[in-house]
Amino acid sequence: MQYMDLDAVQSRMTKRIFFNRLSKMLFLASAFFGLIVLAVLLYDVVSDSIGWLSIDFLTSLLSTNPDIAGIRGAILGTVWLMVIVGPVTMILGVCTAIYLEEYARPSKFTTFIQTNISNLAGVPSIVFGLLGLTVFVRLFGLGSIVLAGGLTMSLLVLPIVVVASQESIRAVPAHLREASFGMGATKWQTIKNVVLPVALPGIFTGMILAISRAIGETAPLVAIGIPALIIPAPSGIFDRFTALPMQIYYWTIDSVMVQEYAYLAAATIVVLLLILFTLNSIAILIRNKFDRRY
Repeated sequence: MQYMDLDAVQSRMTKRIFFNRLSKMLFLASAFFGLIVLAVLLYDVVSDSIGWLSIDFLTSLLSTNPDIAGIRGAILGTVWLMVIVGPVTMILGVCTAIYLEEYARPSKFTTFIQTNISNLAGVPSIVFGLLGLTVFVRLFGLGSIVLAGGLTMSLLVLPIVVVASQESIRAVPAHLREASFGMGATKWQTIKNVVLPVALPGIFTGMILAISRAIGETAPLVAIGIPALIIPAPSGIFDRFTALPMQIYYWTIDSVMVQEYAYLAAATIVVLLLILFTLNSIAILIRNKFDRRY
C-alpha cells in the first residue's frame, strides 16, 4: 500500500486554501465595484433631479420651455404600452409554454422551436423594432400608435415569458399530475387546477422580468418612429404616443444644446425607476401570495 507524501498533501491543501481565499476576495471586490458604480450613478441622477422633480413636472405636458415641461404624456404612453404588453405576453407566452410542455411530443420540430425561442431572447432589441416597423407599422398600416408599439414590445419580451413559464411548468412534481389523473381528471383539468397554480410563482417572475425590460427599452420605439414631440397625451391604444425611455433619450441628446434638458432627463429617470420598483414590488407580493397558498 502506497502512502502519499505528507509534505505534498500539505502543499496541495495550502494552494487550494490560497486560491479559495483569492477567488472569494475577487468575487467580493467585483460585487462591491458594481454596487459602488450603481450608487454613484444613482447619486448623480438623483442630485441632478433635485429642484426639477415635482407635481407640476408629473402633471404637465411636454414643452419647448424646460421650466414648464412635464412628462404626463410620457407616463400615460408608458402605461398604455404596458396595457398591451402585459396581456399579450401573458396569454401567448403561457399558452405556448403549456403546449410545448404538456401537449407537444418530443420531435425534431419541437426541439427546433424550443431552440429558436431560447435564441430569440438574445436577439438585439433593434431587430424586433425593425420587425415591428415592417409588420405592424407598414404592412398593417397602424402607424406610430400605442397598439403598434405594444405589439412590437410584446415580440421583444415574449421569449422571456415562454422560457420562464416552461421552466416553472417543468418543475411541477410529477406526483401531483399523477394524483389528479388518478382521481379521474382530464388533462386540461389537471393543467388548469394543478399545474398552473403551482407554476404561477415562476410565471409571475418571468412576467416581472419581461415588463421591466419592456418599460426600459428605447431602440424598438426609435425604429418604429415613436416621436418625443409636443403631442397630446394618449387616451387609448389607437393614439400616437411617446414613452418615458424615449423622452429620456431625446432630452439627453438635446442637453448638448440646452443644459436644463439634462436635469429634465434625470428627473424622468427617477420617475422611471420608481415605476419599475413599484411594479416589481406588486408582482413580488402577488408571487409570494401564491407561494404561501400552494
